[in-house]
Amino acid sequence: MEQFIVSARKYRPQTFKDVVGQKAITNTLLNAIEHNHLAQALLFTGPRGVGKTTCARILARKINQEGYDDPNEDFSFNVFELDAASNNSVDDIRNIIDQVRIPPQTGKYKVYIVDEVHMLSSAAFNAFLKTLEEPPKHAIFILATTEKHKILPTILSRCQIFDFKRITINDAKEHLKEIATEQGVTFEDDALHIIAQKADGAMRDALSIFDRVVSYCGNNLTRQAVYENLNVLDFEYYIRVTDFILENKIPDLLLAFDDILAKGFDGHHFIAGLASHFRDLLVCQTPSTLTLLDSGEQAKALYSAQAQKASQDFLLKGIDLANTADLNYKISQNQRLLVELCLMQLASITFDGEKKKPNSFIIPATYFRNNSYSITEVKPVLKEQIVESSEQILDKNPETKKPLETKDISETQQTETINNQQTTFNNQPKVSALSLAGLRAKKELEAKQSQHLKHLGELPTEKFTETDMLLQWNKFAQRMQDSGKMLMSTYMLMNEPVLDGSTITLELPNQSTKEEFLSGCVELLGYLRGKLHNHDIVIDVKVNETVEKKYAFTPDDKYERLRKINPAIDLLRKTFDLDL
Repeated sequence: MEQFIVSARKYRPQTFKDVVGQKAITNTLLNAIEHNHLAQALLFTGPRGVGKTTCARILARKINQEGYDDPNEDFSFNVFELDAASNNSVDDIRNIIDQVRIPPQTGKYKVYIVDEVHMLSSAAFNAFLKTLEEPPKHAIFILATTEKHKILPTILSRCQIFDFKRITINDAKEHLKEIATEQGVTFEDDALHIIAQKADGAMRDALSIFDRVVSYCGNNLTRQAVYENLNVLDFEYYIRVTDFILENKIPDLLLAFDDILAKGFDGHHFIAGLASHFRDLLVCQTPSTLTLLDSGEQAKALYSAQAQKASQDFLLKGIDLANTADLNYKISQNQRLLVELCLMQLASITFDGEKKKPNSFIIPATYFRNNSYSITEVKPVLKEQIVESSEQILDKNPETKKPLETKDISETQQTETINNQQTTFNNQPKVSALSLAGLRAKKELEAKQSQHLKHLGELPTEKFTETDMLLQWNKFAQRMQDSGKMLMSTYMLMNEPVLDGSTITLELPNQSTKEEFLSGCVELLGYLRGKLHNHDIVIDVKVNETVEKKYAFTPDDKYERLRKINPAIDLLRKTFDLDL
């Protein structure tokens, strides 16, 4: 059995024309050799597997071939390679310096290729400086590295730098086509595209992946075989998942995600890929950005078809949700639930092909008036059906021809009324406002609104005494204390409220205390109106800085207060060793 030679070695370029994806650098080197402008110290830098060492070897042969008839002469005695990853000491550099002094036996130049030069120690770099700056005329140094930033600036300043770029997906794919054809391997265009994409700009990695996949599937290279061997998610998964999202099929969506996890794929990889898929659909919607889509021909056709189904707003919102889930994935305690929640949110963006409108109703908020709770207007407006119905309803008072006042209405009653109105609106069928059915629905809605407003004037207004009010006031304060709302209870008991008609006046020591009390006063107002059977009750809060603060004391606070009044209590406690 013959020894197998991997494609990365078997198809290593032998001339500058064979180098893939580095035309700018190879042309520069050829012109420098032709016009005798080649520097004596070169630095090749760039990612792994893009041709740095290969170009250095080709250059070493090329500069010595002038005047020689034999094109196969490789001048191996003139080329010295040093792996700086394992030979990074000062002694290794000194050995090179000693060899540099000896001129070549054949050819014009001795070429020293130092690979992974960034691994040299600082002492080795310093020992190399003088020779690198003023080498003999027959010596050329070629340094290769993947991490230029680790090299000393004094070394960089003495070298002519060539930056190798990542090999594009198309260039890698075309090179793989040539190799597959030469080996007699039939292939799908999408299969080679995925290999080139997975190589991430490195031709050596692309050839290694090609060898692995060919060993797996034989001489028929298919897209499915590549996906199975490389364990990457097929774009068809994302196409199917996006279809479920657009059709609002949440159960099917969750089952599809479960199938993806069952096949061994990572949820983080899936959600990141989904965000990229939405991005690809977005660039497909505009012909000018279609070149940004790195996919095979079959994939481009499917992307273009799905891009027509999804709106731009949906894709932007989808990218935002998927990207947020991607960022939160590592810190989540339940990562599967995080992805499933994101998928359900994505499937909820659209409804019947249109974006949901959560603000279907516009209801003016209540606000404080004269330091007391009051409701100025209640105008429920359904955007699509009744744009002007509220003004017409409020103008039906035959006596004043003004909007009906609903001033002294409890917050609880107002909330119930608004909820009832919203339920009524939500149960209305969606019809056009310009149709006869729409006009009839509008009239029925106006009649129901009129009944609601008329009902607001029939609320109970029974009389009550200040004693009744104080009894209910203290009960509510105790209820607040029992439920853990100590701050509200303290404010209520800070000063005794005063009753004047149906107005309850409470004095508090400062403005901030007043604002905090008013922010939690809605429940109190509803409680008093319900218990005292009077919906004319309002609470008026005034600021009086002379009011002494009354707090709910703890046992320790009570003891300190008593000790200040009579210090003998402390002596009593110490004498008999008493505990609080």
